[in-house]
Formats: sequence, structure tokens, C-alpha cells
Amino acid sequence: MDCFTNLLCSEEYKLIDEEIQSDPQRKLQQLFLDDSCADYAIVSKLLEKENEMIPRDDYLARLQSGGLDVSARNDSVDWIYKVYRYYSFEPLTACLAVNYLDRFLSEYELPRESSNCNTTEPWKYQLLSVSCLSVAAKMEETSVPMSVDLQVIEGNLIFEPKTIQRMELLLLSVLKWRTNAVTPLAFIDYFLQRFTNPEIPDLKSVVSRSVELILTAAKGVEFLEFRPSEIAFAVAISLAGETQIIDLNNAFDSCSSSHINKERVLKCYELIQEVMNSRTISPPLSPAGVLDAAKLLSYSSSNNGTTGGGLPSSDSTFVDTVSTGVAAAVAVQEFFDGGAC
Repeated sequence: MDCFTNLLCSEEYKLIDEEIQSDPQRKLQQLFLDDSCADYAIVSKLLEKENEMIPRDDYLARLQSGGLDVSARNDSVDWIYKVYRYYSFEPLTACLAVNYLDRFLSEYELPRESSNCNTTEPWKYQLLSVSCLSVAAKMEETSVPMSVDLQVIEGNLIFEPKTIQRMELLLLSVLKWRTNAVTPLAFIDYFLQRFTNPEIPDLKSVVSRSVELILTAAKGVEFLEFRPSEIAFAVAISLAGETQIIDLNNAFDSCSSSHINKERVLKCYELIQEVMNSRTISPPLSPAGVLDAAKLLSYSSSNNGTTGGGLPSSDSTFVDTVSTGVAAAVAVQEFFDGGAC
């Protein structure tokens, strides 16, 4: 059993309103009519705190210039989303996992293959991705799969629970144990209430699409330029504009705040429009991905000595590799022995 299964994070800041952060598809009509869910005082606090748990300012530039491996980062986000959909996790779990990933990569440089090489072995990103999703799930989900069971989608390695736990500790240390990050989901109810008619017949579809757009934005590196509130604002006016005429000046006036930058929101709005027009909103898990996961999980029905994820329940029987032998386990140990944790 993972030592972090019952992870309880005691933090200085407990300002995230649970109703705002929860799945916005829940109690839709009630949320849109209940002023307490759109309490401006709460949103103002969120606006003040959102900058405290985002990647460093130079992170986007380093990704775009090649200082950081943008392909490896995007592959990590893709994997997180596939597992999120496989287990039907809360959207907030996926958003938090990506937030942890980007904040970690902006603060901590994963060791390179060698001093003469400018690349990082893929397994290090894989281990980081598993750890980010594992911590996020422990923060938000009522039922959390074992860390090994999270590794059901693709990937060339199966990491031991103790290895994942060590990476979780490194992750939490780099994040300074601040895991209750403010995401665009914290604001979307508030902005949708301001701009959307609650009586429209397809309200559920609007809220669902807002979540998918937010997840798509979290995946795209170009959206790293914007704060969570700016992304939520841009998503809300984009979707509201499909069913009614939106006066953007009135929209900004109705949410007047020194923390809302009109020019930045409009720039983000243009990117959201491009995403909507290109139909690249986060796709569901592919049939191939489902089959790959099902093959790994199928062992649970035919082997009595396995966990729910189809892998041996005894730590001593785990290996850190599927295809690369003992060398992978040695590499993992060297990673931590070299000062990673």
C-alpha cells in the first residue's frame, strides 16, 4: 500500500471554494442561480492567489527556445489525459497534474543523459508524469488507484511503488508542498454565470465544453502565457458568444477587477477561437489506448495474486522495467543517488 494513499496536505492557504473547484457539471441550474457560488469576495481572493502557484515567468520562453524539451512535456500531458479519461477522474485532477508538471519543470532541471548530451531520458518524464497524476488524484479523488495501476496507458516502464513515492517526495519538495493550486476551473462557474443565460436548453453542453476547452488550453504551451482566470474568462465569453450576442466591453465591466487585464484576455480569447475553429478540443481516449489498458488489466481476472490493476501485489516482485531489463532499475537508482531526492 502506498504511503501517500491517505495523503493529507495541511497548507497555509485554504481559499479555494470547494463548490467552485468541483466538477461544474454538478447541479448546473442551482449553481447558476445561487449567488454564493459566484461570491465576488471568493473570486477576488482567488485572483490574488492564482499567481503564487503557476510556472516561473521564463518557463514558456525556455520551452519555445529549446531550453526545455517541449515534445517531452507535451507527451507527458497526453499521457496524463489518457489516464484521466481511462479512470474517469475529475477534470480538476487532470488540471492539477498538469499544473504540477509545469511548475516542477520550470523549477527543476531533470538530469541529462550525459554532460555532452542535451536530452533527458524519456523514462524520467514518464516517472514525473506518474507522480504528478498520483499526487493530484490523492488530492481530489475519493477512490485512488494504486500507483502501479496508474501506469496502464502506454509507457515502456512500470515503476515500483517505492520509486514513485520517492519521486512524489521530490515533486512535493520542489512545489514546496503547495498542491492546492488555482486552476481555470476555479473561475469558470463565476464567469459563465456572468455571461450565459441559465435558461438556455443546452446549458449542460456549454458547461461540458468549457471543461474540455480548459483541458485543451492546459495542454497547449501557448496558453502558459496566461493566468488561470484569463483562460476561464476567454473560454466563458467564447462559449456564451455562440448562443447570444456578447458585448465585450460590458463583459469586462461586469467583472471589473484590477486583476483582469482586458488585452491579455482578448489575446487568450483569440487563441480559444482558433482551438474551437480547428476542432482540436481534447479528444477522448482512443480505442487503441483502451485496448492497451485492457490488456494490462486483464491479468487481474486470471491471476489470484494480483492487484486490481493486474500487477503483482508484493513489492518484491515488481521490476522497474517491461522491456529494458535491469539497466532501467539501475538508472532509476542512479537518478536518485545523484541527488534528485
